[in-house]
Amino acid sequence: MSDDCPFCAIVRGEASASRVAEGTHVVAFMDLRQGVPGHVLVVPRAHVETLYDLPPDTAAEMMQLAVRIARALRAVDDPPGLNLWQSNGDAGGQEVPHVHLHVQPRQHGDGLLGLYPHGPPAPSPRDLLDRLADNVRRQLAEATSSLTTSLP
Repeated sequence: MSDDCPFCAIVRGEASASRVAEGTHVVAFMDLRQGVPGHVLVVPRAHVETLYDLPPDTAAEMMQLAVRIARALRAVDDPPGLNLWQSNGDAGGQEVPHVHLHVQPRQHGDGLLGLYPHGPPAPSPRDLLDRLADNVRRQLAEATSSLTTSLP
């Protein structure tokens, strides 16, 4: 845990929060800044700055809890939409350096997260998409093979 992290302070019980749920590796609470009513954050108990460093079991528990919260939000208010939002690093818009997943019920015209202010971009050329997919597939294969070669 980090002494100067606001989410770690919440996990430790040193800062107040309206807790929604807790798991072995995660805690969920209402976001202090309700951009939309019902905005919940799901955070790991351990101080992990970005998604890149998140252990697989914690990542799985974060997503499982986010799905449970989404279903609860639907049962409470039946919003016409919902976003799961996660940001990493300055360029990604991360404001608190402790990985967290936003669960946000959405209403038409609520003004939150205008993803494409000028409309969605035109489709990319297939050769570019194929090259990008190939690069990611290759990296996934390398990561998988290095994981299996390091196992006993």
